[in-house]
Amino acid sequence: MITYRTCRECRGRETATQRSETVTRCCAARRYTNLLASVAAVWLLVQGATQAEVVRFEIQSREPFADGRAFGEVGPYERIVGRVYYELDPDLPQNQNVIDLELAPRNERGNVELFGDLFVLAPYDLAKGNGAILYDVNNRGNKLALRFFNFASGSNDPRNDAHAGDGFLMRYGFTIVSSGWDGELLPGGNRLRLAPPVARDENQPITGLVRCEIVPNSDVKRTVVNWANHGSYRPTKQGQKTATFTHRILPADPRVPIPRDRWTLHVSEVPSDSPGQLPKVELEMPDGLKKAHIYELIYEAQDPLVHGTCFTALRDLISAFKHGGGKDNPLLVDGEAAIRRAHGFGVSQSGRFLREFLYWSFNEDEQGRKVFDGVIPHVSGGGMGSFNHRFAQPTRHVTQHDHHDYPADRFPFAYETQHDPLSDQTDGILRRALASDTAPYVLHTQSEAEYWTRSGSLAHTDPLGKRDAEVPECVRIYLFGGTQHGPSGFPPGRGNGQNPANPGDYKPYLRALLLALDRWSQGGEPAPPSVYPKIKAGTLVAWDRESTGFPPIPEIRYPAVIQQPSYLDLGPRWHSQRIIDVQPPIPRGDYRVLVPRCDEDGNAIGCLSPPEVAVPVATYTGWNLRNKEAGAENELVSLVGSYLTFPITEADRKSTKDPRRSLENRYGTPEKYLAQLENKCRELEQAGYLLAEDVDRTLGIHRKRVASLFEKVLVDRSR
Repeated sequence: MITYRTCRECRGRETATQRSETVTRCCAARRYTNLLASVAAVWLLVQGATQAEVVRFEIQSREPFADGRAFGEVGPYERIVGRVYYELDPDLPQNQNVIDLELAPRNERGNVELFGDLFVLAPYDLAKGNGAILYDVNNRGNKLALRFFNFASGSNDPRNDAHAGDGFLMRYGFTIVSSGWDGELLPGGNRLRLAPPVARDENQPITGLVRCEIVPNSDVKRTVVNWANHGSYRPTKQGQKTATFTHRILPADPRVPIPRDRWTLHVSEVPSDSPGQLPKVELEMPDGLKKAHIYELIYEAQDPLVHGTCFTALRDLISAFKHGGGKDNPLLVDGEAAIRRAHGFGVSQSGRFLREFLYWSFNEDEQGRKVFDGVIPHVSGGGMGSFNHRFAQPTRHVTQHDHHDYPADRFPFAYETQHDPLSDQTDGILRRALASDTAPYVLHTQSEAEYWTRSGSLAHTDPLGKRDAEVPECVRIYLFGGTQHGPSGFPPGRGNGQNPANPGDYKPYLRALLLALDRWSQGGEPAPPSVYPKIKAGTLVAWDRESTGFPPIPEIRYPAVIQQPSYLDLGPRWHSQRIIDVQPPIPRGDYRVLVPRCDEDGNAIGCLSPPEVAVPVATYTGWNLRNKEAGAENELVSLVGSYLTFPITEADRKSTKDPRRSLENRYGTPEKYLAQLENKCRELEQAGYLLAEDVDRTLGIHRKRVASLFEKVLVDRSR
C-alpha cells in the first residue's frame, strides 16, 4: 500500500516511499501549474469570464434595518439574511493549503461543495455607500462589529434602532458582512454556521485522537466536553472503550487518571438534514467535577471536518462581492459589483482567525487577486488557532490556567519572517502574502491583557524575546495600554478576580483607525504610526515585579504566573500534514513573553493608552488574579485586568501607606482633571488616533465619573 504525505513547500501530495524525488516533481509541478494558472487568469480577464468559487446566493429575507432609520447622506440600510453555496477545485494552487481537501467528496464536476450562513447590512442605495465592506469575522457564531464600532447594545440578531447604536459604520457608508466559518458550531441563537465537507479515505472513515479540556465554571456532575455551543467529533466504538479521562488542579500538575467505570460519555444524534454538523458530546460523572479544576478527555474519533475550508469560504465570499461573482449576488448595481474595497475585523478568536487566514495565503483568491485590502486582528495576542488541521477544534484557545497546551499560540508569531530556534523553522505570518503581493494593510491592535494571557509580546519580538521584530511597512501595531480584553462596565465588578475589573475603553481608537485604514487602502496617507513598547526603548521588559517597577500597592498581590507558550511536540506528522499523533502534546521548550514597563503609578508606558489611562484616577492593569471563591486562587483571571483607584485625599494616602499620589494632590478639583483630560484627547485627535466626536463623548463620560470621585475632596475642604 502506498502512503502519502504533503510536500512542505507546495502542499502537494508526495509518496512516502520516494520522498526526495517526488518532492522535486511535486514542487516543479506546482511551478508549472502556477504558470498555467497565470495564463488561464489572463485569458479569463480577456474573456470577461468569472470562476464560480461562489456558485450562488440564497437570499431568505430582505427587510429594513433599524426601523428604517436614515443614516445621514447614506440613507436607510437593509438587513439581508441567507446562505452562500461554494465550490472548490481541489487541484488549483490557491487551494493546496486546505488540509485534507483532497479527501473531501467531489461532485460531478470534480469540485468540493460546502455552504454557510450569510448576514449583511447594506445601504438601500448601494451607490450611496462608500464602496467598502467591513467584514465582521463572527466570534463563535456571534456578531460583534456593531458593539465595537457603533457602541450598540449587543445582539446576535440586530434589527432595531438600538442595535444600530450611534450609527457610526452606517454614517460612513460601510457595508457590514458576516458569514458562517465555524464548522464546530451547533445551531441556534442566530449563530452563523459553516457546513464544511467531511474527509473520507475512499469512503472509509478516517480516525484519530481528539483531546478535550474541560474546566467547569461550577461544581457539576454532567457537562459538555466542548464549550461555547460547539459540537465534538464522534467517538468510535473503540474510542468509547479506550478513552482516557484525567484530573489536575493546575496546568503544571501531573495528570491523575480517573477510572473508566466512574464516568460515561453521551453522544447526541445529528439530524439527517444537517450535513457536516458535529454531535453534542457530554460527560457524566456521578462523583462530580470541581469548579476551575482541569479535566482532560482523550478519545479516538472519526470523520474529521475539512475545516480549512473556513478560509476559502471567507476568501471566495469577499472575492464574489468585490468582483460580482455568484448567482443572485445581493450587492450588485445594474449587474456590476458595488464593492471596491474590503476590510476584515476580528475580535479575539476571530482576530486569530484573520492572522491564520493571512498565514496560509488565503488573501489571494483563485484568480490571484488580493481579497482583503486591510485587516484588523483585534486582541488576538501572538496566537493563531485550531482552524486548519485534521480534527480541528476552532473554539479551543490558550490561556494561563486552562487550555494551555492547544496548538493556538505557536510559531510563527510575528508578521516578519523569523527563525525559530525551538522548531528550527523559518516563517512569518505574512511570508507567503508578501511573496505573492497579496498582503493587505494590517492594524494589529491589542489590550494589555494580551501580554499576560495571550502571549501578546511575541507579535513584535523574536521567539525568545531577545530583540524587537522588524515590522513590515504594511503593518501597524497598537497596544492599548491599561486595558483588558474587553472593557468592563462601570462601576466595575470583581467577578472571579481579587480586584475590580478594568473599564479602560479602547473602542474609540478602533473607530479612528478603521477610517485611517480605509484611507490608506485607497492610496491615501498611511495609518498613524505604531505605538507599542519595545525592548530597545526599555519599555518592554521581563514580567517580574522588579523589572516592571510595579508599585507596592497595599493589599494588592502581584502575579506569580503568566501565559508563556511552549513549543509542543504533536507527533511526526504535524509539520508536514497537520495531523496530531501525540495527545496530550509534549512541551519541548518555552518561548519567552514580555510585558510593558510601568510608571510610578503602575500604569504601562510606551503604549497608546486611552485618555482616561493617560490622565489617570487609578492604576489600570492587564492582569487580575483569581479569588478563593472562583477556584485556582492566584492564577490569572483569563483576559481580565484590574482597576485600582488612587487614594482620594492625602489623609487617605498616608493612612493606607499607598505610594501613589492622591487625587487631591494630583488634580485638586474635577475641573483641573477634566482640563488635563481634554488636552490629552485633543493631542490624540491631532495625531489621528481619536475622532473629534469621540473627544466630546469621552469628556462627557468622565465628567460624570469624576464628580463622585472628587466628592470627598470637596467635602473635606468645606469643613
